[in-house]
Amino acid sequence: MNQMTVGFIGASGMMGHGMAKNVAAAGYPLAYTVHRSPVADLDALGARRVADPAELGATCDVVIICVTGSPQVETVVQGPKGLLTRPRDGLVIIDASTSEPSSTARLAATALAKGVRYVDAPLTQGPAEAAAGTLNSLVGADDATFERVLPLVSTYSANVIHCGGTGAGHTVKLLNNFAVQAMANALAESFAVAAKAGVDPRVLVDVIAAGHLDCAFLHKMDRTLDGDYDVMRFELDNARKDMRYYVRLAGDQGVTSVVGQGVLSGLTLAHALGYGHEFVPSIVKAQAQLNGIEIRAGSPRA
Repeated sequence: MNQMTVGFIGASGMMGHGMAKNVAAAGYPLAYTVHRSPVADLDALGARRVADPAELGATCDVVIICVTGSPQVETVVQGPKGLLTRPRDGLVIIDASTSEPSSTARLAATALAKGVRYVDAPLTQGPAEAAAGTLNSLVGADDATFERVLPLVSTYSANVIHCGGTGAGHTVKLLNNFAVQAMANALAESFAVAAKAGVDPRVLVDVIAAGHLDCAFLHKMDRTLDGDYDVMRFELDNARKDMRYYVRLAGDQGVTSVVGQGVLSGLTLAHALGYGHEFVPSIVKAQAQLNGIEIRAGSPRA
């Protein structure tokens, strides 16, 4: 059994559940807080439930956080009964959420003042990869801390990428999500124009696939043309949140975010049309509704 005691906040979530299970299965003594309900399969692996983050911070060597975003992270780190209430000597906090780098910097400074090291390690891929232990983890940490947490993060990751110092992981994650959401919005709009022009949108997909932009995400978006919108299990409202973070990040760096603002506007409009709790590919539905058309494969050509 591994001697490092691990705490987990978010173990009942879509991503956190699979991650926590892999940590426990690897032999790490695991403790977790309950947000929704007890997690029976974690209990069966010997994990123990505790009352609040403060108890995790006081009894664990490392605590992993996997929640929605910065407001939730700030609460579990420095709020009432947060991880920094009475932290154990040498505690390391790993934030696997998609958080704002500016918030991460503030939390890291607050943690350091209490002798706690703070690591940002957001994720790419989805719940299936979390369960399989094949996520990509984008880590921001100093070299020594990175080496310390690498075996633990590797229990749920196929690729662990050291992006730089604290905050670099969250920065790279927002850049990644911006590129993905820009492509999703561009394809959805392109499909709408194709349908309006009397061109089969699948022809466009075939053309893109034959060139330099061929990728797995293109083929996922292609499936929306057959009515499958569950191909990317990531809520549109979460994407909208990430784009808000990205636009603020760009502004903090003095970069004019022309494309980012456009993508955020597209996601905000889709939210207003009622698609916020659907998955990102439903941006295609929003385009169809906005333009009063049906977007599907087999549209008649002009």
